Amino acid sequence: MPTQRLVFTDWLPDQPSNAGSLNDAKNVYPVGVGYAPFTSAEVYSGAASEALNSVFVARYNNDVTVFAGGPTKLFKLNNTDQTLADVSKAGGYTGTGIWKFEQFGAVVLATNSSEKIQAWTVGTSTVWADVAATAPIAKDIAIVRDFVFAGNLTSGALANTVKWSDINLENVWTSGSTSQSDSQVIPKGGNVQAITGGEFGLIFLQSAVIRASYVGSPLFFQFDTISDGLGCLEGNSVAQYGNLSFFLSDDGWYSTDGQSVTNIGLEKVDRYFFGDADLTKIETISVAVDPVKNLVVWNYANNTGTRSLLIYNWQLQKWTRGDTVSDVVGTIATTGTTLEGLTSVLGYTDIDAMTASLDSRLFIGGKLLFSGTIDTKIAVFTGLPIVPQIITTDVAVGNNSVVTLARPQIDNGSADVAVASRRDLNDVIVFSADVETTSEGRASLRSAGRYHRLSIKPTGNWTTAMAVDVDFISQGNR
Repeated sequence: MPTQRLVFTDWLPDQPSNAGSLNDAKNVYPVGVGYAPFTSAEVYSGAASEALNSVFVARYNNDVTVFAGGPTKLFKLNNTDQTLADVSKAGGYTGTGIWKFEQFGAVVLATNSSEKIQAWTVGTSTVWADVAATAPIAKDIAIVRDFVFAGNLTSGALANTVKWSDINLENVWTSGSTSQSDSQVIPKGGNVQAITGGEFGLIFLQSAVIRASYVGSPLFFQFDTISDGLGCLEGNSVAQYGNLSFFLSDDGWYSTDGQSVTNIGLEKVDRYFFGDADLTKIETISVAVDPVKNLVVWNYANNTGTRSLLIYNWQLQKWTRGDTVSDVVGTIATTGTTLEGLTSVLGYTDIDAMTASLDSRLFIGGKLLFSGTIDTKIAVFTGLPIVPQIITTDVAVGNNSVVTLARPQIDNGSADVAVASRRDLNDVIVFSADVETTSEGRASLRSAGRYHRLSIKPTGNWTTAMAVDVDFISQGNR
């Protein structure tokens, strides 16, 4: 009776089903060997007065402040009881755009395509206000060296224009002999979709990526094209971590270090994404970096009317996918949630009912948490693992065989196992009922065919899913 180990390799949905890669890796994330559980989103805050479209954390000295944005309001999280207070400027806002946030020293900046850039001074402000009377209305902002950059300026319909503040002055936006504030029209590439910052700026246009480098007076910035013809499909898909920026183009997923552009989804997940995503709602896509797990996670509307996650580990260059009830993803820092706050706002009635352990980052103030929103509330991904499923490649043992036994290799857990067998590659794939593994980690099966794939659903307090050992019996043709 031959035994074959099916290692949980890369998930490559753009590849044929029998090419050796996984056929699915759902509600898990890639680790060095195999996959780990991806936890669910659970409510972290009280309800705002409107649905939220963004979250942001500002950290300055010992102050940790979490903000959230809605279509017409900006909210601040109360660090004691997790309620959300409306701290919008007087009169609120009229736009429906998604808020983009940046921090410039002690000042937090926000823009949403319809309002002048908003400002909040950590430790001082009680409501948001225009950063300056001359500040632009912009789709996106970024901090480039000692300047605030704004792109896609809706005042004057300058969609292909970027403007920057004076050096080290986020509230000075007027050019002049004593100011380094200026603007640049980018004639080729279409509208500015997003900007990322750092030592240099990256400007993502519809069909180009431009690098902005500081060169001093009199030009201040030099603009170089690093990608011509290939640009950004949707600005809300852009994320930055360190010197890497990630974005969605018309033909798939890319990363750039400011020098070159690399396709990270080619023949991996590009066709899968465009087949699964509802492109009529692509503007609702959001993205966040989980720096603890080295993940970039995109939340997007799918063709079934719900939302999905696309997950990329940039260190391992591996992908997975996930289900979600969240509307948006983001990154916040915890504010030291109290048990009283958990009881009154999050709905826990006792410690045993909590899904997160008391030594979780959730309860340690100032620690980064992968987060998001669920309707009117901030959420954090610290809940129970979402039901996972790993589906192996199609494996063939001779012309025909019978699968008789499976032994999943799961650290600190067990699994439910199902098998789908077929004679020809064009046959319909039908999985058997799930079989729970015994205390010895064995699942008895009996399924005949030429091609077999196994579905593994890890259970218990599992930490890593690595492979499955499968026993086959050769079978003659009839």
